[in-house]
Amino acid sequence: MSELDRIRLEYARRALDPTLQDRYSLFRPDVLFALQTRERAAIRLLKRAGFALLERFDILELGCGGGGVLLDLIKWKADPDRLCGCDLLPERVAEARRRLPVGTVLAVADGGALPYPSACFDLVLQFTVFTSVLDRALQQRIAAEIWRVLRPGGAALWYDFRFQNRGNPAVQAIHPRQVQALFPHGTFTARRVTLAPPIARHLAQWSWLACELLALLPWLRTHDLILIRKGKA
Repeated sequence: MSELDRIRLEYARRALDPTLQDRYSLFRPDVLFALQTRERAAIRLLKRAGFALLERFDILELGCGGGGVLLDLIKWKADPDRLCGCDLLPERVAEARRRLPVGTVLAVADGGALPYPSACFDLVLQFTVFTSVLDRALQQRIAAEIWRVLRPGGAALWYDFRFQNRGNPAVQAIHPRQVQALFPHGTFTARRVTLAPPIARHLAQWSWLACELLALLPWLRTHDLILIRKGKA
């Protein structure tokens, strides 16, 4: 079985698992807390890197799923007509198509063979894509494609987890050192974000303030938010 087929089968399994149906619902306090803290960190990072005026940029989200992050970008004033999204799963792309403006271009695509010309995007986002890919060679191909479609001076915005979930062998944590190996020519600005989900699941329903305070401790944050800049030369 190819790695792409394994990923398709794993997401089909998750879609049928009743224990996962509301795992990422925004009506769950822990999910809402994680989303809002990630959103604040991403906006700060983009602003400091000179990407505050998102409407000026061509943006791709790799692994766009149902379009949630693309909708966030529109909320942050990105131009829908300059947004693109792609995903391996056609049913997710169909869901994103229902939710997003008609000007946003969506495609069913393998991240290791993107259907875009070289140097056509200012920003490429990947949020929890690489940890779903267990094959290192495919990870390298996806990273190479991200780098290929980025314009000089552009950047990739990376969000993924660094600690292995022992209860889920279908994902594989990735450390910032590995990210640097995937993008050896990039300039990195990194932040530790996201309060450990097991803590947030138990605590967010009782005390938002307690979650905020614990999230100040770097060793309790499980994900990395990294801006990887491509040189202009």
